[in-house]
Amino acid sequence: MPKKPPQTPPESYWTQRYRAGNTGWDIGYPAPPLRDYLDQLTDRSLRILIPGAGNAYEAEYAWQAGFTQVHVLDISEAPLAAFAERVPDFPTEQLLHADFFTHAGTYDLILEQTFFCSFPPTRDNRMAYAEKTYDLLRPGGKLVGLWFDLPEIGAPGQPPYGGSRAEYLRYFEPRFAVRTFETAYNSIPPRRGSELFGIFEKPAGTDPDVSNPNIKP
Repeated sequence: MPKKPPQTPPESYWTQRYRAGNTGWDIGYPAPPLRDYLDQLTDRSLRILIPGAGNAYEAEYAWQAGFTQVHVLDISEAPLAAFAERVPDFPTEQLLHADFFTHAGTYDLILEQTFFCSFPPTRDNRMAYAEKTYDLLRPGGKLVGLWFDLPEIGAPGQPPYGGSRAEYLRYFEPRFAVRTFETAYNSIPPRRGSELFGIFEKPAGTDPDVSNPNIKP
């Protein structure tokens, strides 16, 4: 299991932002690329994890669409409590107040939506994210989501943090089969042309060479 990344904002930081409504990354509804991806899935029993879920509109959408094993994880209890009020029939045991990097479980699908960009973009942090998603997925499981294709997004030194397709692939390619990783065609208008939609599949068989020299800062 990878070490917990250093320098990640603590729970108190995120709780303060949620309580102050300082959530500029939150679009207020499910991201269209993830909504459309969920619409294509026929197996409603898939075990789905949404880490750093925040207000978790994708989880609400999936639950209402009949997915029964949606797990919403956040380091802050504030958005989880708000979600429980908004979606009162959602199972409380599937609301996980936890640190993603120390969480244990096995999932068929991990949905990424503005979590990767929430912690400082160091090599160690981003490598740990790739390793942890790999560890949490069953063989054949998928990491599916959106990544910002911008060098900078928020204020200097504050989330959200950007990056590039080439950089992200340095972390994901040694571990996953890349099914697609291209500019999203159905982003919301303010993010059109600046989001990458990716599907990364955990292969069956032997573990990847996580010391691969292609993984560079």
